Amino acid sequence: MIGPTLRTAALQLLVVLLCTAMLAPIIIVVIASFSGDGYLKFPPDTLSLRWYVRFLGDPRWLASLWNSFLIAAMTCVLSTVLGFLAAYAMARGTFSIRKTITALLLMPLIVPHVVTAIALYFLSARFGLIGFKPWIAVAHSVVALPIVLVILQSALKVVDPNLERAAMIFGCTRMGVFRRVVLPLVLPGVVSAMLFSFLTSFDELVISLFLAGIRAETLPVRIWNSLLLEVEPTIAAVSSLLIAVTCAALLVEWGVRRARERTLATRN
Repeated sequence: MIGPTLRTAALQLLVVLLCTAMLAPIIIVVIASFSGDGYLKFPPDTLSLRWYVRFLGDPRWLASLWNSFLIAAMTCVLSTVLGFLAAYAMARGTFSIRKTITALLLMPLIVPHVVTAIALYFLSARFGLIGFKPWIAVAHSVVALPIVLVILQSALKVVDPNLERAAMIFGCTRMGVFRRVVLPLVLPGVVSAMLFSFLTSFDELVISLFLAGIRAETLPVRIWNSLLLEVEPTIAAVSSLLIAVTCAALLVEWGVRRARERTLATRN
């Protein structure tokens, strides 16, 4: 029989190995981005910031970065608003087809992105919407909305409906209840939904490949095109920046949740 101590040590070792395997590619990319060589190499012979300087000084890279931020910001707002309304309707509604509508809204999580991208491409080409940034944001919202819906449905489950009823008994309007009771209680969930929808759009490649065209080349599309032509360390620098953006978003989300928990603990 394996003792509890040995079993615990083996489990901890397995967890460490799995975490190392998942983090190793990220660490390698970050180290390679500081290479002073003229090509991707690990480990690099020299260290330099030349590829970050090249990225920040290249108008095409900066334009693609701006396009990604702009489209992701529009996607964030659109998917969060629609997802919040849908989640609230699913949580408080009593209509018979509620589960069917929820399944349809979550379907983009099941359908491969390339299938969604092809369908959106034919629709976009018919109406001349290829390269139109707001339309790309709408297309990204198709895959971001299910994530927002899942997060906000979980957040709304902890909100007691009796609090809303009590507010309405004391004369608060439906919009007032929504703004003064429901929204403050689910604010951490809303922030999380916004951040994850932003990251979903910012990192989206397949749909952008079909819809971006030349006018709205996003950063993932620019990386893809650069990989097809030449594998240069600039790609590692850009990838490191994407990793930094993701980490920053997760830290913001963690900070909001911690602040909310401290506020609730103080009130109690």
